[in-house]
Amino acid sequence: MNFDSELVGKIGSMALINRERDELDYNTFSRIGKHLKPGYVWVSSGAVEIGKIDYLKRNDKLIEPENDIAKSLYASQGQCILMENYRKFIKPEYSVRQILVEHSHFNDKEKSEYVKSLLLESMKQKAIPIINYNDSVSNDEILKMELNEVRKNQESVAECIDNDETASRLSVLLKSRYLLILTSSEGVLRDAHDPSSLIKEVEGKDVDEVLQNMNALFEVCDGASRKGANGMLAKLQYIQEPIKNGTTVIIGSPKYAIPDLLAGTVNRTIFRVR
Repeated sequence: MNFDSELVGKIGSMALINRERDELDYNTFSRIGKHLKPGYVWVSSGAVEIGKIDYLKRNDKLIEPENDIAKSLYASQGQCILMENYRKFIKPEYSVRQILVEHSHFNDKEKSEYVKSLLLESMKQKAIPIINYNDSVSNDEILKMELNEVRKNQESVAECIDNDETASRLSVLLKSRYLLILTSSEGVLRDAHDPSSLIKEVEGKDVDEVLQNMNALFEVCDGASRKGANGMLAKLQYIQEPIKNGTTVIIGSPKYAIPDLLAGTVNRTIFRVR
């Protein structure tokens, strides 16, 4: 099977922050950055939380009231810091490009093709795209109105409420060989409170059997299924389309390096056709 890109990866906000010290986890940035290379597209959350921490340290208080404007202000402040740290740890011979997307980039075919062309050209030019949702100009009420309008004209609607969905849609758009989702656990657990209940492999002789075996996990896995809740069940919903597209999906921990997660030398959950 031919693929247009090697890997789409995603990391969540909490994995980039050391909560004990309330500061960035530079070890995580380093562990990720040094392994990003052309052919990889990286989806990174964290702008809002990082911006909030930075604002608090500079002003000894938070923005009041805590509303959509505050969220946008934190995001615009944190996005700069996010990109600064990826640039710091990605190999200097590679360019780094910031790309902010919104739901319309996946709900409009023309916009989707434009984003696809932009990313494929970046790969050819030895550049690493770092992608995030455009929280700086996002408003919950406007978002709801826009999505309602889209639903009037099409059945399948991209919401991109969280970056698990954004990464999954990019994986389909770019037909990536791998989709790597980094999360707080080492993979999919039968019991969210028991690390030893890790499900290491979800495989099948073909895509249909992989999906059948994956769907069986909905009955045994803990974790929020609501979109935007960043739960494991929501992740399982999002990754179905990439799997249908022939992509191998890996869910694992950011404490491990990307090459080890791909090679399977560390704990992870992998979804693939045998």
